[in-house]
Amino acid sequence: SRFGPRCIREESVMLRAVNPSTGAVPFQSLSVADLGDVGINLYNLRDSCRLIREAYEKIVAADCVPLTLGGDHTITYPILQAMAAKHGPVGLLHVDAHTDTTDKALGETLYHGTTFRRGVDEGLLDCKRVVQIGIRGSAATLDPYHYSRSQGFRVVLAEDCWFKSLVPLMAEVREQVGGKPLYISFDIDALDPAYAPGTGTPEIAGLTPSQALEIIRGCQGLNVVGCDLVEVSPQYDVSGNTALLAANLLFEMLCALPKVRTA
Repeated sequence: SRFGPRCIREESVMLRAVNPSTGAVPFQSLSVADLGDVGINLYNLRDSCRLIREAYEKIVAADCVPLTLGGDHTITYPILQAMAAKHGPVGLLHVDAHTDTTDKALGETLYHGTTFRRGVDEGLLDCKRVVQIGIRGSAATLDPYHYSRSQGFRVVLAEDCWFKSLVPLMAEVREQVGGKPLYISFDIDALDPAYAPGTGTPEIAGLTPSQALEIIRGCQGLNVVGCDLVEVSPQYDVSGNTALLAANLLFEMLCALPKVRTA
């Protein structure tokens, strides 16, 4: 997934300035820039998280709303640390095939499957304002599912999304998260591998691209303080479609940010 940002950037060259579906004109509304890659320590995950946190503390201190290209889902943990330092515990819209609330793996408490458990441990999340959408697939244990629900997260399984529009669901989500700060974390494996095969942990029977658009567009008008899209692994997708989809979803996130005007 370390090659994800490069390929998402490459596929973004066909994106244009206006969103005809929503009328959003983000580049006429905001100052938008690519800040480049955050330098990390390839030999030390915890030190990499420190470097990411420190970089994002500077970004949010400058009143920027970051849209992050991953990278695996570990990166959301230090980003949330920076978000919570500025905004307090944040609400979370988490779109993913997995809850990422495992406690540990191979004895390690920090990896891409423990991100949001660590977020709860450190008080980074406003748990009553956390929604997880698209959850599915086999699991080692049911503990992550039980844990999410025990913390007050709303867990929407993928099968509860099959063959339907998610506009009604997003109306409920909007009411739940309210006007307080909200962070959006979108794992590309939330999408069915027919649409997004380029990821390390694909799960069958996932969301469709149109449902992904409904989720993101459903956040328009909310107090979104940051977003990420993670787990694009281009080596698993010779077509490039996964990175293309990721680039378009990030554009939709940009269009849904506060202060973006409509034409």
